[in-house]
Amino acid sequence: MSAFLVLLVIALPFIYLLRIYDSLPLRVPTHFGADGQPNAYSAKSFLWVIASIMAGVSVLVYLLLRFLPSIDPKKKARYSAPAFNKIAIAIVLLLSLLSCYSLYAAKTGTYQLGGFLPVVLGIFFVFMGNLMHSIRPNYFVGIRTPWTLESEETWRKTHQLGGKLWFAGGLLMALAGLLVPPKAGIFVMIGLLVVMVFWPILYSYTYFRSLEKTPGRN
Repeated sequence: MSAFLVLLVIALPFIYLLRIYDSLPLRVPTHFGADGQPNAYSAKSFLWVIASIMAGVSVLVYLLLRFLPSIDPKKKARYSAPAFNKIAIAIVLLLSLLSCYSLYAAKTGTYQLGGFLPVVLGIFFVFMGNLMHSIRPNYFVGIRTPWTLESEETWRKTHQLGGKLWFAGGLLMALAGLLVPPKAGIFVMIGLLVVMVFWPILYSYTYFRSLEKTPGRN
């Protein structure tokens, strides 16, 4: 994806806000409770600030990931440059979608987090799961634990497991967002995220320890 298309994706929330701006009331909901109902309001002009903050984060993340090989003091990030580029684009898409949905919620007056977020995050993790095996050892991106950074074999095995786990967990998360009630979808999403985060960390420790006990490794 060219830089122009990335900028277009970043601009999508502004384009959407421009289209709906005249139809918005002078004050719109800008914060929502756990039940999806608004509990704080602001002038509709504040929506430009929200969109700008999300766009700024997108630009910073995109530039950081694109130029990681240049700033990595160990020069290891260059081996994963293609994967970093894909991750940068995926994060920009994710943040733009979240920004658009926040604007949509301000327009409709309700925020159905349990339906939308699990689907979007689930697709994101499915995509990331497909890339995990392509990420070589580095200090910036990936499952960076003391044990994966110490051992390239532990890094490789952990990312193979993490890729499968994130793909399956992301798929289940997206299906939960589509098939279960919104409130239940939130709990399913949180439960899956806990497993997807902590299982690879625990695995990296146990695998590294198993390598230490292997004859000839010390």
